[in-house]
Amino acid sequence: MDSASLVVYINGEYVPQAEAKISIFDFGFLRGDAVFDTMSAWKGSIFKLDAHIRRLYNSLRVVRIPISLTPEELKRAIIETTRRCGLHDAYIQCIVTRGLPPAGERDLLRCTPTVIIFAIPYVWILSPEKIQQGARVKIASTRSIPPQCLDPRIKSLDRLHFDLAILEAKAAGMDETIMLDVHGHVTEGPGFNVFLVKGGTIYTPPEGILQGITRQTVFEIAAEQGIETQVTPLTAYDLFAGDEVFLSSTAGGIMPVVEIDGRSIGDGKPGPISRKIHAAYWKMRESGRHSTPVFSPAEA
Repeated sequence: MDSASLVVYINGEYVPQAEAKISIFDFGFLRGDAVFDTMSAWKGSIFKLDAHIRRLYNSLRVVRIPISLTPEELKRAIIETTRRCGLHDAYIQCIVTRGLPPAGERDLLRCTPTVIIFAIPYVWILSPEKIQQGARVKIASTRSIPPQCLDPRIKSLDRLHFDLAILEAKAAGMDETIMLDVHGHVTEGPGFNVFLVKGGTIYTPPEGILQGITRQTVFEIAAEQGIETQVTPLTAYDLFAGDEVFLSSTAGGIMPVVEIDGRSIGDGKPGPISRKIHAAYWKMRESGRHSTPVFSPAEA
């Protein structure tokens, strides 16, 4: 798709992508002082939009960024931005920055927040081909930020540690990276949650992670499929010794892992439970279940 046809929402206005600008003095740019949420459309419908908006407003409340838009108004702006871009399969992001302080001041309480919404063609953390093959992953030496410093349930723009971990994995020739906390427990990856399968049960870390919407969807699908789930601390050893490992994200759905730090996981192929969850997830997406239509019947 020609990016010139994309439209961006900024503070109540819909502008062409080339005209979408914010001040260099916005604290979102200067200090990463911003929260965001990422959602996606598939076949013309946005998946679990209300859940994403609730999570965004939770982040806003915790970091004390006030915006005048109600959740329903923001929801309409997200739908309208996607509609104006003409995208049926879309990666959508809403960013709210602390905003711009009065000239010559640094008073955080006097900033005017900036609200940005954009939609671009659907983004995959791993390509569909790589998802079918399974990913090769590295455990990052960079550790996750402790929740006592910055709770990862706040979906913020402070993500340099993620970028460093990604670069480390790429330098090692790996597809992705999984991070540990300062005590050696598995947390998450840059933009995804982590799951282990052992003895037919799915395990995933309890804390020090973003509470992913796709993660919650995995729990829902597992319950429907009669697969037991447990939320429990995990170590790198647990992953190495697992029958299966998979990742979950808005950007790609369910992504099997077949190798971690040179160790094959299970038989070195995407496992049966990973494949089952993957198939059920995309069946849900294709069906439009839990989804909000972007286009009118005439436009669709």
